[in-house]
Amino acid sequence: MPSRSPSTARVPEQLSLDVVVTRGGLAESRHRVHAAVVSHNGVRLAEARDPELVTWWRSCAKPFQIMPMLRDGTFDALGWGDEELALACASHGSEPEHVAVAERMLAAVGLTEEALACGPHEPLSARGAALLREAGAVPGRLHSNCSGKHAAMLARAAQHRWATGSYAEPSHPVQTDVVAMIAEWTDVPADQIPRSVDGCGVPVFALSLHAMAFAYARLAAQAHAGDPIASRIAHAMTTHAHLVGGTDRFDTLLMRAGGGRLVAKIGAEGVHSVGVLDRGIGLALKVEDGSARAQFPAVLAALQAIGVLPATLPEPLLPLAYTPLHNTREQITGAVFVPGHEVLA
Repeated sequence: MPSRSPSTARVPEQLSLDVVVTRGGLAESRHRVHAAVVSHNGVRLAEARDPELVTWWRSCAKPFQIMPMLRDGTFDALGWGDEELALACASHGSEPEHVAVAERMLAAVGLTEEALACGPHEPLSARGAALLREAGAVPGRLHSNCSGKHAAMLARAAQHRWATGSYAEPSHPVQTDVVAMIAEWTDVPADQIPRSVDGCGVPVFALSLHAMAFAYARLAAQAHAGDPIASRIAHAMTTHAHLVGGTDRFDTLLMRAGGGRLVAKIGAEGVHSVGVLDRGIGLALKVEDGSARAQFPAVLAALQAIGVLPATLPEPLLPLAYTPLHNTREQITGAVFVPGHEVLA
């Protein structure tokens, strides 16, 4: 964790981000939410429940996993641009645009999807699923929401003439360089970062929410200041938000609504990270039970609470902040929301 001197220490604002699920005006279920909001110099500005909770960063780490390739020049040596960079940071919806960029990335080093270590799964976006179904096709490895990250890792291995068949193994240079980068940006020593296997097969990292938020705050501040690597990542993600998520994907909608101010990245099991470029702050959030239905209302409520989003949300975000629930007869039975935000949503 970054050090905080007494001169800069402050009492964090206490946020209430627990999400309720109502039925007939009563709370039927409740999801506990933990969060940390941190400045680029490591000062905690706001928190919910346990901001030091250690959990898996999942796909929120992707902007940092591509950094070794930008730093050593292998990304530029391939002639790649913002589209490839956005997809490397993506948890995409397997829409045709996503698949095409991933395929192009592999072709640049003479590889095909069989070289990817990530397995296939159904598209995460409604449009991607519908188009695949209409084509009478089944998902392949390119349809993995992590195919861009994997294509980039494979390409870096190929460019260095490292073994490509083992690029996902923890001991591979691609992965050891990633761990070093995660340590650099979170200010947590590499040997103190627990690791396991992510859903797509590469190493995943466990960190405190504070450390996650600190990394995104630094990314935001350095991007805003013009740092070559941080600014390239932020520019690619914000200007190609569709490639980072997809037509109906939360990060795409949030970054578009943010007007280029926000870098947002979803992770599985209710983890989310957001960097606010013009304020140099980061948010990291975890829904304790991993519920996806609670994740988006909590992120939006947190951003509203710290003044990043307005009290009245823009239209695309409204149904994500306050989601009506229907029964099988299409009657509204309740809603999913953060108390205190149901009216303002």
